[in-house]
Amino acid sequence: MIIENSGLKGLKSDLAHLDECMEQLGFVRWQWEYYRATYDLKLEDKASRSEYFLRINTRVETGKLESPYAILYVEDTYIGKATFPHGLDYNSPIPDFIMKAAAGKLAELKSKLTH
Repeated sequence: MIIENSGLKGLKSDLAHLDECMEQLGFVRWQWEYYRATYDLKLEDKASRSEYFLRINTRVETGKLESPYAILYVEDTYIGKATFPHGLDYNSPIPDFIMKAAAGKLAELKSKLTH
């Protein structure tokens, strides 16, 4: 599911600052190539033993990835349920407490990127 109204879409940052902010909040940059990067945060529902991933897509505006000075902007933010053996189901219902945790992380990220 795409998370609308997070206030993140279109925000810009250099790669070094973005990586630092994401790491502080528990995100990992799993996928990247020269002009885009994807950051994931794992959220767990221990009662049902389900895992959900909050995913933030970014794209390079200027420069190339792996240069700490590259400027990236945030594209869409998604959340999905992990499926076996691998992949994310973006159409599964997301428990309210997982959505609340995701919203909190997105608000923290927005604060870090705008101050």
